[in-house]
Order: sequence, then C-alpha cells, then structure tokens
Amino acid sequence: LKTSVKAFQYDLNPDVPKAEVQKLFFDTHAVVRLLEENFTTSQSEGMVSVLVKMTNSNMDVIYSDMITKVQQEIMLQRVMSQIATVKKDMVILEKSEFSTLLAENEVQLLQLKVQLADEMQKVQSDKMLDMNLEKSRVKELRAEHEKKLLETRTEIMEMTAEQERYLTQTNMKIDTEVAGLKTMLESHKLDTIKYLASVFTCLTVVLGFYRIWM
Repeated sequence: LKTSVKAFQYDLNPDVPKAEVQKLFFDTHAVVRLLEENFTTSQSEGMVSVLVKMTNSNMDVIYSDMITKVQQEIMLQRVMSQIATVKKDMVILEKSEFSTLLAENEVQLLQLKVQLADEMQKVQSDKMLDMNLEKSRVKELRAEHEKKLLETRTEIMEMTAEQERYLTQTNMKIDTEVAGLKTMLESHKLDTIKYLASVFTCLTVVLGFYRIWM
C-alpha cells in the first residue's frame, strides 16, 4: 500500500488591502516640528517623507504575512482534513500490515503443522520399524528356543532310547546269566542228587553187608 502525502500548500497571502501611500501611522506634522529644532524645514519634511515610506513598506510586509480569521478557519479545516486523510491512510496501512503479518503467521503456522506432521509420521514410522524389528527379534528368539528345545528333546529321546537299549541289553545279559545259573544249579542239583543217590546206595550196601556180617 503506497500512501502519498501531499505537501501542505496554502495561500498565505491574506486578502488584506495593502496600505495606501496616503495612510499615515504617526503624526507627521509633530515629527516635522520636532526635527525642525535641529534641521531645516525642507530637511525635516524630507526625513518625515522617508519615514512614512519606510513605515508603509514595513506595514505592507506585515500585512502580507497576516491572515484573517476566516482564512485561519479554512486553513484549520484543510489541516484537519489532511490529518484525517493521513489517519485513514495509516489505519489502512496498519490493517494491510496486520493482514500481511497474519498471512505470514498463518503460512508459518501451516509450515509448522506440516513439519510437526512429518515429525510425527517419522516417529510413528520409526516406532513401527522398531516394533517390527522387535517382533522379528522375538520370532527369531522363539524359533531359536524351539529349535534348542527340539534338539534337547531329541537328545533326551536319544539318551532315553540308548538307556533303554542298554537296559534291554543288561536285562538280556542278566536273563542269560540267570538262565545259565539256573542251568548250572539244575546240573549241580542233578549231580548232587546223583551223588546222594550213590551215597545212599553205598550206605544201603554197607548196611546190608553190616547186617549180614553181624
């Protein structure tokens, strides 16, 4: 917004009639009589004539710099009008600057909102990535744990099977040894029975001979 302030230009020449030559502002006759005390009459009249011209010229200058009350009121109205125009232009300028500042603030606010949304999206993406990585890590740990558990179970089953085989072999060995011992006992039992039978037979024979002998 461009505001052009015009320079205050007023007509300062009042509508006052200039002093006429015949108009006198002091008593010329009294001044002539006063000057005649030291000068001649012609000299005194010449000096008074010069004083009259100088006075009239000075009064013309004074009147030219003066204004009437009506002109003063007109000038005051013009000045007030110019002040009102300047105030109006200043208000328009302030509104325009405020609108511009408001628009800039809105743009900055929009940029901040976009930046905040980007940051939030980035944080959410990072969080989702971390969650996915954590899920993958948990899955890997779970898979590794299940693998170790399966390996441990397999080892336990292998150890159990080996122990069962060892127990089976041991039981078979024990059964074999027990069977051998039973066979040996049966053999010893038969041998003992045979031995006792032979002993009893011998005793019977001896007793028979003893009875016969007696």
